[in-house]
Amino acid sequence: MNLLEKLDAAAAARKAQLPTGLSAFGIPIEEIYSPTEAKIGQRRILLLGTNNYLGLSFAPECREAAHEAIDKEGTGTTGSRMANGNYSGHRALEMEFAEFYQCLSCIVFTTGYQANLGTISGLIGAGDVALIDGDSHASIYDGCILSGADIIRFRHNDMADLEKRLRRLGERSKNTLIIVEGIYSMLGDQAPLAEIVNLKNAYGSTLLLDEAHSLGVLGETGQGLAEKTKLSSEIDFITGTFSKSLCGIGGYCVSNHPQLDQLRYVSHPYIFTASPSPATIAATRVALRLLRNGSKLREQLWRNAQQLYSHLKIVGYQVGPEPGPIVATILDNPQQALALWNGLLENNIYVNLILPPAAPEGKSLVRCSVNAAHTAEQIEYVCQTFSKLYPSIIQ
Repeated sequence: MNLLEKLDAAAAARKAQLPTGLSAFGIPIEEIYSPTEAKIGQRRILLLGTNNYLGLSFAPECREAAHEAIDKEGTGTTGSRMANGNYSGHRALEMEFAEFYQCLSCIVFTTGYQANLGTISGLIGAGDVALIDGDSHASIYDGCILSGADIIRFRHNDMADLEKRLRRLGERSKNTLIIVEGIYSMLGDQAPLAEIVNLKNAYGSTLLLDEAHSLGVLGETGQGLAEKTKLSSEIDFITGTFSKSLCGIGGYCVSNHPQLDQLRYVSHPYIFTASPSPATIAATRVALRLLRNGSKLREQLWRNAQQLYSHLKIVGYQVGPEPGPIVATILDNPQQALALWNGLLENNIYVNLILPPAAPEGKSLVRCSVNAAHTAEQIEYVCQTFSKLYPSIIQ
């Protein structure tokens, strides 16, 4: 099989999972009306397939800041910070993130994906160990592969399995980077951070926490799981993204270790990528201020999440282990998931479809992402639509 035939085989496998004409992945969106509604085809659709957790994508303050940045600094930086220099906005945003987390320093990356890629591949290398949760995001897996370190997975949120693997490593545990996430993107559950910190300290390892889905969602000021659990000082490195609660594009890593700044000179994903546009940086700086002061948005987000999660559970759907902004409905097979996803779309609700092997344990998922801008009426409509579809899906 040559290179192109491999792609043909992958396309055939994908087509076999999806009926003809069903475009579940990369669905065309014609127009965005608001943080909760868009035009798909000729219909007005309710959006529950985005990670706009605080509903800030149309915040007037962010849009105004982006417009001003374009007028003052143009549309792009046209190169990397290493070669083209550091704009004042990029430096200011790094200082603001460091102050937000009360950390020594911060590095801003061009995407959240690159924040993990660049941080992980800069911290560990050949001879070191990456010990990662089995449900980790692809950017964590790819960062580990790029590093050249040995990759060991422990069962999702299984602390006995994590300890067993640390014990087996012996002295190598001191050259081990444990990587976990604040909220996991598939099932929406949180890492047992206190137990992970205890194990990390007992075995002398280093801990990286990815707060991509928990930034803006958890903690009094929205820092994430580290703030919620009051364990921020125990985390060696925290990464995150601008593309969810902050409604931009970019990523960051913060730390109290002074060695973080050395990543600027060894991390290829940082060195060899064009830096974020001035408009992105300006909008993100404003969004970060809104996020820090967004306690009411977080309260509304959690009311919406609790309402949907509780309703699906009462109706009889199998859902993730705990309520949160990601509400995953777990289906036994792709056919059930496709039928539910399509039924929701026919009722003008867009959600995410996740099929094997992307879904955990061979299951399939229909995943809703709730946000603070959803009204009580919108959430109630989603609940009632799930109820209406249940008899035809779960037989």
